[in-house]
Amino acid sequence: MSCVWGDRGGYVEKQFKTMKDRPVSERPYEKCLESGPESLSDGELLAVLLRSGSRECSALELAWKILEKHPVYKGIGGLHHLTLEMLKELPGIGNVKAIEILCVLELSKRLSRASVAREGEFSAPEHIAAYYMESMRHLNREKVLLLLLDGRHHLMKEIVLSQGTADSAPVSVRTIFTEAFRCGAVHMILIHNHPSGYPQPSREDLVLTRKIREAGELLGVPLTDHIIIGDRCFVSLREQDMM
Repeated sequence: MSCVWGDRGGYVEKQFKTMKDRPVSERPYEKCLESGPESLSDGELLAVLLRSGSRECSALELAWKILEKHPVYKGIGGLHHLTLEMLKELPGIGNVKAIEILCVLELSKRLSRASVAREGEFSAPEHIAAYYMESMRHLNREKVLLLLLDGRHHLMKEIVLSQGTADSAPVSVRTIFTEAFRCGAVHMILIHNHPSGYPQPSREDLVLTRKIREAGELLGVPLTDHIIIGDRCFVSLREQDMM
């Protein structure tokens, strides 16, 4: 007897001792060959990557345990919140499998950014937000990036200004303009995430933005936008007239 993920959520018991005991429609490899990878559930896709389970459970059962591992973030989206140590707490997951899972997640982020990067221009807030969404929306701490752009709004350099706590990240205005002058930037954009998932700017966000904008106007390197990343959503302070 083993446990599998039910259609309505939660583990249910089924009389399958091994993967071979399951009907073909419930074996990820065979199902993929017959109907394509798009036919696989999240757990089945992960089971194909795992290849094998442990003495206690099959690869498919282990996959569902991984998807439920994080205490807060469940399902496929929760994978981005799992660390190497958290993965290795599960029987059947060692260094190799944990690293393979983390590398696949990093690959997914880079594929997402590569598809957006083909457009090349960093002038539209939705384009910039899409470029950074997958790499920033899962972060547990605030991270502030400075984007230095040339006269055609092409990205010249990306600089991490700060990595703070769950609700703040200190930024040095002096560092911003030192980097901008060193790079010969024509425009600047700030971008940071809100780990809460809600991108509405705080009072501190607005104060910092206005301080940098005013300094940029004096020094000839304008701040053209400050974008805040939430969970699949964003706020452009320029679009909201909050600059």
